[in-house]
Amino acid sequence: MTIKDKILELANTYSENLKNKMDVRVAEMEQDNNSHYLIYRVLGVTSKEGKMIDVYQNKGRFLYKYAGSFLEEATILCFEEKFEDTQRKVKIPNKLGSRPKTFEIDCLVDNEAYEIKWRDATTDGDHITKEHTRVKNVKNAGYKPIRIMFYYPNRSQAMKIQDTLKTLYLGLEGEYYFGDGAWDFIKKETGVDLLQILEDIAKEKE
Repeated sequence: MTIKDKILELANTYSENLKNKMDVRVAEMEQDNNSHYLIYRVLGVTSKEGKMIDVYQNKGRFLYKYAGSFLEEATILCFEEKFEDTQRKVKIPNKLGSRPKTFEIDCLVDNEAYEIKWRDATTDGDHITKEHTRVKNVKNAGYKPIRIMFYYPNRSQAMKIQDTLKTLYLGLEGEYYFGDGAWDFIKKETGVDLLQILEDIAKEKE
């Protein structure tokens, strides 16, 4: 099986599971108490539009979760294609605090510990603190922290947080790739043109 076949199979599995989750949730929502639509109407949003917003908000939560998990797993498949010793989901103890007890490395290749994100739009300052602790633990465990984020946020506050994280990674002798740089890094590091494969699959599904 080629790497494209593996990623296509993964995409089909995620697509089917996502559809099933959405269908179940929409069916559940038909039984919901919709008395809160009163407030929507007070704010000038019709009950019909309010229902659509609620439905798509729920669908969106599943979509973002599945999109992130799919791209992370597809990326790991690329590493596995090139490096036989690739390890998934390696846990390391948190030696710099009590919570959480462990941190998870998405993908470990030799001493390179990859944190894989499809996008990160957070503006939460606590996120920086937790990530700072995580990266320090990765470094102290003897690994090189490398962050790969395929889609950069659009909002200025979220961008500032990413700039802070980039400085953090570089300060710990790690690496940070985002946007076009992330896709280029995967192609260079693994020999797999993941972006092209995903574009081809997307066209085939249209």
